[in-house]
Amino acid sequence: MDIVRSWRDVPPALKGAVLAIGNFDGVHRGHQAVLSAAKRIADSEGRRSGAVIFEPHPREFFAPDQPFFRLTPLPVKLELLEALGLDQTFVLTFDSVLSSLPADTFATDVVGGSFGASHVVVGYDFTYGKGRGGNVEQLARIGRTVGFGLDVVAPVTLEGGVTFSSSTIRDHLRKGEVRAAAEQLGYWWRARGEVGKGAGRGKGLGFPTLNFKLAPGQDVCHGIYAMRVHHRGQRHHAAGYVGPRPTFGESEPVLEAFLLDFTGDLYGEEVEVEFIDFLRPDHAFDSADALAAQMAADCESARRVLTAIDADDPMRRFTLGEALAERTLDCGRAGC
Repeated sequence: MDIVRSWRDVPPALKGAVLAIGNFDGVHRGHQAVLSAAKRIADSEGRRSGAVIFEPHPREFFAPDQPFFRLTPLPVKLELLEALGLDQTFVLTFDSVLSSLPADTFATDVVGGSFGASHVVVGYDFTYGKGRGGNVEQLARIGRTVGFGLDVVAPVTLEGGVTFSSSTIRDHLRKGEVRAAAEQLGYWWRARGEVGKGAGRGKGLGFPTLNFKLAPGQDVCHGIYAMRVHHRGQRHHAAGYVGPRPTFGESEPVLEAFLLDFTGDLYGEEVEVEFIDFLRPDHAFDSADALAAQMAADCESARRVLTAIDADDPMRRFTLGEALAERTLDCGRAGC
């Protein structure tokens, strides 16, 4: 997938694409409907398909002192867009210049001019431009003048009429409802980080863990999880923990994962952790021995959950869930 990080001086070969525009944080099933519509139109017209996204997220730009729960930091988001089969993505720097562009200027000069879009696809609630002053009706009108078509994707919902929403997914994760979050995402939510040195307490208890800090704002529910840890094309079952380790009187949250049936040291390596199931809330124990006994029980609980998921992974019925599972298998075969 070609990635362009400016709306100026776009290579001629990348102009004329069918573009889906949005923040797409999470690339959830509602977003996927918009992105897939762009790809279908592009394929039918023999054109390239692409996305237009904004970095940083506008919430981070307008409130930089307030940590924002990014479901998909940029590297993860780009990988998900590529997994959906898009040919290109424009990553627009959301700064004082872009945020101050009037809606008609953005549509005319950027979408129609710089990108030369042949067609645009957006969600039903799409707004754009300074003060979010533009809407889909205005975009359609400008498109007719400038020369691009517009498709607006209607709300996509779960059974019961629940609309797919990044905000709802964040709320699910804050409550430990990782399966509900996954149903909205269409894949298991994942966090990525570089393994750092821990205090070594897990090793002393017989459960050496890998450790890394979640990104600012990723305030997932504290507690014990069944996880899958990906490293260089290999996928490992794990019992994981998110929280401040109250048994030891600490306050800074950390992600820890004990890899089942694994020996080795991943210090300094980048890993990706899938949150599969929430097992129990965080809890302070009276002694290290009591904690170790509970950790052993947690590992067995995680093993049972993960064995069942591997046998019949419900996320593989979704486009991205299947694509990510196949990517792991392909990478494992190739020795990534």
